[in-house]
Amino acid sequence: MHTPTGIRPDAADHLTRAQAAADLTAVREQWGDLLAAIARPPATEWPPRECRGFLDQPAADDHDHDQAEPGVGRLPLILREHPAPVNLTALDAALDVERELFALADQVAEQVQRPVRRTRVALRSIPPRTVIREDVADRQNPARWQYQAATSPGSRAYGLHWAAVWLEGRALGEEYGDLFTPIPPLLLDHVAATAARARSTVERALGRDGRRTTLDDPCPWCGGQLVGFTGPGGEPEVTCSTGGECTAPTPLDERHRRKWKGAELIGLWSALETTR
Repeated sequence: MHTPTGIRPDAADHLTRAQAAADLTAVREQWGDLLAAIARPPATEWPPRECRGFLDQPAADDHDHDQAEPGVGRLPLILREHPAPVNLTALDAALDVERELFALADQVAEQVQRPVRRTRVALRSIPPRTVIREDVADRQNPARWQYQAATSPGSRAYGLHWAAVWLEGRALGEEYGDLFTPIPPLLLDHVAATAARARSTVERALGRDGRRTTLDDPCPWCGGQLVGFTGPGGEPEVTCSTGGECTAPTPLDERHRRKWKGAELIGLWSALETTR
């Protein structure tokens, strides 16, 4: 017997669209961290250096390099020479995600993007004749996904960030005149699955896939076991196993454990350094 779920088909469709867009947003927001990780040795400490923020500032020479090449993070890996990779896991993840999202954009454009308009133009010739020409402005429409060709990388030249933004628009059903038609349900499911897989690949490569790590150092206030956790988006947090009896100057979480996150981690790190 069928058990009703309480979610109407249109509500389920909305949830699928929203989740696909959220996953694509997460991919592009963490893309710079993944590119930075390629040139750094895999981190053995916790939290991963790509998400330590104020706990691990980049070296001055890295900062100077970023200032010298402000657009390098947007260029596709396959279209530029990347410095010798140190973290092959991050490189493989970036290449896989880039390849999948570029291919997905091609598939979506093929089904929902209107072909370039063509008009019949009369030639001043004898005998009179007409030719069919593409509308140049329509072909160069910035909202249009341009296919890769033998002589041009098309929209891929703008990098993964643009591919993710463009796919978000199609998933959410954003209109741009008559350029796009609504995305079919089966294609929407494919977009959602690919976006979820891409996000998982990025966050796994950055150590942000929800894994928990037992820290080597005990809690400086009570000697309890410290456990680190890095969630989606890269925000790290630490909890103490002792519970409410721990005297650390930080709030309790919902399970009555002392928890450090955000700026509170500075105090924990300082206390750990002092204990060491």
